[in-house]
Amino acid sequence: MTFPDIIGTIGVSLLLLAFFLNLFGFISQEGKVYILTNLLGAAIACYASVLIGFVPFVILEGTWSFVALLALMRLLLKKSKIQNTNHKFSL
Repeated sequence: MTFPDIIGTIGVSLLLLAFFLNLFGFISQEGKVYILTNLLGAAIACYASVLIGFVPFVILEGTWSFVALLALMRLLLKKSKIQNTNHKFSL
């Protein structure tokens, strides 16, 4: 097994793990674990695709990573707003 094979296998395994855990109700697709697992898995799989020069999967996994990053940012901003709101009313 080559280095890109190992890296790609790790990335795809993370994506499949997130899918499985969400599908069977172990984690929420709105949660940090799901989003981070997708972000890491897609980024690693994208890197493996770059290593082997397979552009369609670079585009696919790069887009997947970007969307997961946006979802993570949205989640963090949402939590930040909630915390700021709680601090205003906690006097």
